[in-house]
Amino acid sequence: MPDAAALLNAFDVQARPAEWAAYPHFVHDAPVFRVAWPHRRGLVGGPPDLGIGGAELDAVIARQRDFFTERGQAVEWKTWSHDVPADLPERLAAAGFVSEGRETVLIGLTEEMTAPVHLDGIVLRETKEDADMRRLAVTATEVFGRDSSWLADYLIEKKDDPNVVVVIAEVDGQVVSSARLEIVPGTEFGGLWGGGTLAAWRGKGIYRALVAHRARLALARGAKYLQVDASEDSRPILERLGFVAVTTTTGYVWKP
Repeated sequence: MPDAAALLNAFDVQARPAEWAAYPHFVHDAPVFRVAWPHRRGLVGGPPDLGIGGAELDAVIARQRDFFTERGQAVEWKTWSHDVPADLPERLAAAGFVSEGRETVLIGLTEEMTAPVHLDGIVLRETKEDADMRRLAVTATEVFGRDSSWLADYLIEKKDDPNVVVVIAEVDGQVVSSARLEIVPGTEFGGLWGGGTLAAWRGKGIYRALVAHRARLALARGAKYLQVDASEDSRPILERLGFVAVTTTTGYVWKP
């Protein structure tokens, strides 16, 4: 099994800085990164070591909060449990940011995740069609219990990006699950996102099949590693496939 510390180091050194820089609307407001999308909540995060603390860190938090407040826009500040300063979550909470819950960051070797999964009556297909993006957003809203309409706009904007591949799972024309692969440019990483499946279709191998399909795509694109921010529902499946838990991530949200 791959060494968790080595995987985490590769993630911190390669994927994290490159992923931020690849976002549209990206700004480096030292020491943090900020993304202000036009039609969805913003995103803030930083390197593994912010290099500041105390009142100086509080001022940076307030600056990001005020920036999005002026826009009338919610923002998520993404944190990782191994980062420093360790009291960043407490300082975010003191500034009015609210935790959306913890996810586990898992990393696996791409070549070990490609074994095909048999699906009975379920079709996986890649898509760039606007209509499919809207359909999968409706399904995601039902699966996750929160408005995911932004997802359609995001994926339509990304449909000509060679580093992003959207895969849907259909039964009789109904989208029952969807997922995407996002290759992080200039690194050995591919990110696996989505994968939420309608309740009636869980336990049939769809999630595993989506992982394997995207792993084959990532391998063809030269990605050595796959990274997932996993819920507690997904984590056991991924660990059985050979993914390794390396840290946890928690989003703290400010809503004006």
